[in-house]
Amino acid sequence: MYPKPWKVISTIRDNSYRVFSLRKDRALSPRTGEEHDFFILESSPWVNVIPLTPENEVVMVRQYRHGLQDVTLEIPGGLVEAQDSPAGAAERELYEETGFRSLDMISLGSVHPNPAILNNVCYTYLAKGVYKAGLQQQDEKEDIEVLLRPLNEIPYLIKKGEITHSLVLVAFYRLFMEFGALENYVQGLDFL
Repeated sequence: MYPKPWKVISTIRDNSYRVFSLRKDRALSPRTGEEHDFFILESSPWVNVIPLTPENEVVMVRQYRHGLQDVTLEIPGGLVEAQDSPAGAAERELYEETGFRSLDMISLGSVHPNPAILNNVCYTYLAKGVYKAGLQQQDEKEDIEVLLRPLNEIPYLIKKGEITHSLVLVAFYRLFMEFGALENYVQGLDFL
């Protein structure tokens, strides 16, 4: 027997905090008949993009992340704004964070970042044929360094712990699975 959806009895919305808002749901368990409280972070959809140059280099970003109070190595990404489509947000974030534009934006699908506490989705795109088109357009809370890394080094960067952001890891997994290239990039790695 499969689990059934829980009936939401009540919802209380808390404050909005720019990138998310807090919601408290009271829900009824179909299995036990008991009521329980759940706290949900409501957020707009997110997007991330793997920018790939004609030379098979990934345009990456190194930036400070206050949640960790440390610098991380990632791919461009951010919120899908109300006026954006996911692909449009990918194009916008790519340009704002790196100054690069894409000749071809290909969807690699979407994932639910953490369905236990988040209600949103993260879309992933491959931006092919990227080229430098201008200067970064960072906002006041960003401090981003742009780096180029060969695509075939990505598994090593993951293995060495230089790429740790879970949504970035999923993006590269989706890329390698979509194009059947995972085996080509991990052959010969000593952890297999």
